[in-house]
Amino acid sequence: MAGVRAGLVGVGPVGDAIVSVLKEHHFPLSEPLRVMATSCRSEVLCGEEFLVQETCERAFQGLDVVFFAGREGAKGASVQWAECAMAAGAWCIDNGSDFRLDPKVPLVVPEVNLDAVTGESKLIASPNCSTIQMVVALAPLHRVACVKRVVVSTYQAVSGWGKAAMDELLAQLPQYLAGGPVEFDPSIFTRPIALDCLPHIDRFTESGYTKEELKMVNETRKILSEPDLQITTTAVRVPVMVGHAESVNVQFERPLSAEEARAILAEAPGVVVIDGPTQDPNALEIRKAEGELQYPTPADVLRPEYRDATLVGRIREDSTAPNTLNLWVVADNLRKGAATNVVQIAEELIARGLLPA
Repeated sequence: MAGVRAGLVGVGPVGDAIVSVLKEHHFPLSEPLRVMATSCRSEVLCGEEFLVQETCERAFQGLDVVFFAGREGAKGASVQWAECAMAAGAWCIDNGSDFRLDPKVPLVVPEVNLDAVTGESKLIASPNCSTIQMVVALAPLHRVACVKRVVVSTYQAVSGWGKAAMDELLAQLPQYLAGGPVEFDPSIFTRPIALDCLPHIDRFTESGYTKEELKMVNETRKILSEPDLQITTTAVRVPVMVGHAESVNVQFERPLSAEEARAILAEAPGVVVIDGPTQDPNALEIRKAEGELQYPTPADVLRPEYRDATLVGRIREDSTAPNTLNLWVVADNLRKGAATNVVQIAEELIARGLLPA
């Protein structure tokens, strides 16, 4: 039977999303997906029960491609097992952070820099979720007007941490609403996340920036092939289950109007523009808000038509700086920010004849 023999390392929220995307995209598997984790057990992923194998050398034999998933790509899993998988003949597509800045490893967002895949390395890194959605929006504008400086603040869902954070938010909400003490696990967040915003994602560095913030800086520079790009970030965790949002202020080398940017983004791969006059009848009838504009929110990425897209709105000119625009960028961090991106990479490997069709 023709098709791809694929493996998955990691069974957390991203692993679940990868299984979902493979099914929805009708990815051409020649045999059932081979799922691996730290121990043998039964796991339900995307409503289907899988017998999970213990990750070991023999588990990679015969595979064409291996997706490394789990919480933040199961940190360390690719370090331990990627060489073994490649020695067995498989391509490795890693959602973790370990190889993203390795100069020998391409860091890929298919809509932006697929040409970084040359076949010389069978290990491909997928960027951080917050980086992916931003560069999908920035890249088409960069090709036209050349990005000079970026100031970005993120509003990141708890699912970016993992399932335990999602469970904690659900448990805290009724405690908060009841007016009693709100319990929290300090190994997840530094304080309760329910109805709060925490400007603290990953560990702080000596610079005062967190590792999450520096990921966005360094990964964006690598993806856009702009090592000196001026970019500064503030990453904030918010009490949302799924869907990251970003406020992006971007200055260009050349003039670019909001109207031009809106037209460019409307034609850009992977982007859906939700901007301009609202179609909500309540704007006039109830809010009496003539001139109200529409915009995307994290709730929109739960809609089937938007779950794999990068949504862009609030496109407007910054009157305080030359050649500068403001954008509001939203995407599903578990899908386009992780699972969809790695599956799209594999699909492009098939299109290039690097994986069997």
